[in-house]
Amino acid sequence: MMRALILLLALAGPVCANEAIVTGLSQNRVQITANFDGSEILIYGAVKRDAPAPQGAPLAVIITVEGPSTPLIIRRKERVAGIWLNRSSVTVDAAPSFYAVATSAPLERILSGTEDLRHHITIPQVIRAVGISDEAENAPDFVAALERIRLDENRYRIAENTVQLVEETLFRTDVALPANLTEGNYKVRLFILRGGVVLDTQERLIGVRKAGLERFLFNLAHQQPLLYGVISLVMAAVAGWAASAAFRFVRS
Repeated sequence: MMRALILLLALAGPVCANEAIVTGLSQNRVQITANFDGSEILIYGAVKRDAPAPQGAPLAVIITVEGPSTPLIIRRKERVAGIWLNRSSVTVDAAPSFYAVATSAPLERILSGTEDLRHHITIPQVIRAVGISDEAENAPDFVAALERIRLDENRYRIAENTVQLVEETLFRTDVALPANLTEGNYKVRLFILRGGVVLDTQERLIGVRKAGLERFLFNLAHQQPLLYGVISLVMAAVAGWAASAAFRFVRS
């Protein structure tokens, strides 16, 4: 009986490794101050296995960083009688204020379309625009224009081959966050894949908050708008008086 069991296990072939992610961030909090000019986040991790790595399709890693999403109205301007006018528009349910994709290899080689639809990894998949075809002709062109503009503004990024993967076990990458960050929670997602299929995923958060004077003014403007308006008027009046006094002093 024991010999038969050993023979059966041998015929079954090697045990497939159960691969999972263990990850970390260099920081999970970013403070926006008066002299804030951006930040760089180190994202690193390792692949944990309960058996040797399987042979065949190589391991791949994809890392995404997604800022807070907001609804948008995208308008198309057309020239009418020599004047540019907004002629048509579509409403996007949600579009990330910032989105970066970093990979260990070209996306088209490591990610299947099915897995992209399931996990919403590429930029077109994270822009949620349901039912826009009823709002305007060639509605997908509006979303493509949004993607193109934000890529040009460096608010959306595709960084292929920037994840360093060592011995199909250790990986790391650096993601630069711009100076014009939107306050909120930034979602970091990490994926390991083989043959275009996602084996495991993990999610972390980076909190981005205003600090110091910027935080005080932000809270004042939203919590006590009347007081904020009065203070703004007083400061403007004082600045105008000071400029006038300085001008009179210089002339004298």
